[in-house]
Amino acid sequence: MATLTVFTPLYNRINTLKRTYESLKRQTSKDFVWLIIDDGSTDNPYEIIKEWIKINNGFEIRYVYKENGGMHTAHNTAYENIDTELNVCVDSDDYMPDNAVQLIIDCWNKNKNKGYAGIIALDFADSTKKVIGKELPTDKESTTLMGYYNNGGFGDKKLIYRTDIIKQTPPYPVFDNEKYVALAYKYHLIDEKYELKILNECVCIVDYQMDGSSTNMYRQYVRNPKGFAFWRKEQMKHSINTKQKIKACIHYVSSSLIAKNKHFIKESPEKFLTVLSVPLGFLLKIIVVKKSKSSYMKVEGI
Repeated sequence: MATLTVFTPLYNRINTLKRTYESLKRQTSKDFVWLIIDDGSTDNPYEIIKEWIKINNGFEIRYVYKENGGMHTAHNTAYENIDTELNVCVDSDDYMPDNAVQLIIDCWNKNKNKGYAGIIALDFADSTKKVIGKELPTDKESTTLMGYYNNGGFGDKKLIYRTDIIKQTPPYPVFDNEKYVALAYKYHLIDEKYELKILNECVCIVDYQMDGSSTNMYRQYVRNPKGFAFWRKEQMKHSINTKQKIKACIHYVSSSLIAKNKHFIKESPEKFLTVLSVPLGFLLKIIVVKKSKSSYMKVEGI
């Protein structure tokens, strides 16, 4: 059995997925499975993918179709179908350097018995071929994800998790008529018990798309307020200081108001801070809705 599963959520991105596939074919280590989770694509990607499956690539390709539900539901489906020791998500518009799998496997073989939940490594931007944000610490062997950010780190990082640990955390919740829940929900829970081995090497090259979730975050706020409110409540529970809790409360109020939830104060794990955050949360709601409309007009060329 392979050591690593590279899983790729897919929604109408067959053209960029071809680049992901080519990068996997070039890997110096083939000790992995490629799992494609088709999140209800309408461009019929399987017609191309089934031809890839027939080829002797040196690694197994698995394809799973599901009804469209958003990135977090694709992750839920991926975890249900992974049986390797490690797993990593590489999005359909991203690709891996030729030695990425080898770097991951070598790092893990040297550190797998030290109790880590997995590995934290670097993402590079396709446009610059340089690290996104800040490099990982060089003065220690491991960190939690939130520990990295709370100590001045920033920018996307690539997370390679032990499959048994990621499966022990609850699945991402699903809310009616919504398609977004922060992936960091699971990562926060894992942070409370485990650290990640630091690998200060690039294992993924990220190409941000104009119609991607990062680019359209304000519209995500408006379209998925219950999912965001859920995430803000989790942040209140797991934040390490009052400043973080207040920030989470303000966002929680904003998302709750967008969702028209009249019971948000009662449902908050930090009721007093939530009450204090209502004025700023109301102001944030106005800003989010306004920027959401502006983002839509920009993308649509209006």
